Amino acid sequence: MIIRKALMAPVWVLQLATGSKSFLDNPLIGSQRLNRRGLHVARVRLADSLCRWRRKRLARKVRPDWREAFDRDGFVAIPDIVPPAEFAALREAVLGYEGPAREMRQGDAITRRMAVDPAMLQAIPALRRLLERKDIVALFHYVASYRITPLHYVQTIVSKAGGNDPDPQEVLHADSFHSSLKAWLFLNPVTIEDGPFTYVPGSHRFTPERLAWERERSLADPRAIDRLSARGSPRIGQRELDAMKLPAPRALAVAANTLVVADTVGFHARGPSLRSGERVELWSYARRNPFLPWLGGDPSSLPGIAERRVGIVWRVRDRLAKQIGQPWQPVGHRTPTERD
Repeated sequence: MIIRKALMAPVWVLQLATGSKSFLDNPLIGSQRLNRRGLHVARVRLADSLCRWRRKRLARKVRPDWREAFDRDGFVAIPDIVPPAEFAALREAVLGYEGPAREMRQGDAITRRMAVDPAMLQAIPALRRLLERKDIVALFHYVASYRITPLHYVQTIVSKAGGNDPDPQEVLHADSFHSSLKAWLFLNPVTIEDGPFTYVPGSHRFTPERLAWERERSLADPRAIDRLSARGSPRIGQRELDAMKLPAPRALAVAANTLVVADTVGFHARGPSLRSGERVELWSYARRNPFLPWLGGDPSSLPGIAERRVGIVWRVRDRLAKQIGQPWQPVGHRTPTERD
């Protein structure tokens, strides 16, 4: 144990300058003594300051109405993002596409993902055109606070899929201590009964109340709280939201062809589903080291690499499954809505 700590100490120190967030796996990040002296809050404040500085430099390319909505709420919902005359054909092409799929179960929900890879982009040219649209790319860059190409998937959520445990994604939480991008282009309507994406407006801002909450949670014993919070994705209750003077969560029941883009440092959740069913969406994700002072320079965003990253990540995790785990299990070639 002593030898392991000595070998890992330099790694733990270096992780302080990255997006590493687990209070459980890094004894420096989880140190109550260091956090009493302000370590966690210092990382939060620095990451937030750099994020705001980067966004200021990216802002001019973003449509003003989208930028204003995002700056106010932490998310923006854009109806009819695809011209309505073109949406039906895009939706049909995506739903009919058959390719390698992976699934993960969390509680009573199953999530299926198919990588938006070169094969899919070649088969569905309209999808490539959509992801290369300058207005959407500029918005993604602004929310991510970097000129970075997100990972793109076709994602299917199957709710009430059996099992006795609740879906942990239905609890309000922040993904990390720093900003990151997630986006959903819904291919089907999402009603309140379907468990829509839910967000606490304005919770992406690090107000004095939010910083006080960050400090308080950093002082908790990570072995005495829920596992996801201990690993840096903190869950939150209504009393804590009230203490931060935040409004009620807003459930985004939306029509098909609506794009929702959010900063998931804000408190969000998948709303509780009141019935069994499934929804399909184009799901995008980007998170980068929050302490970098530049906007670009991400080699994984280069053409020819960006669209292959998902497959590379899956294969690496398959090989290292015993060491780092692999929750995404291959389920063969499927369409987004094809079940066993």
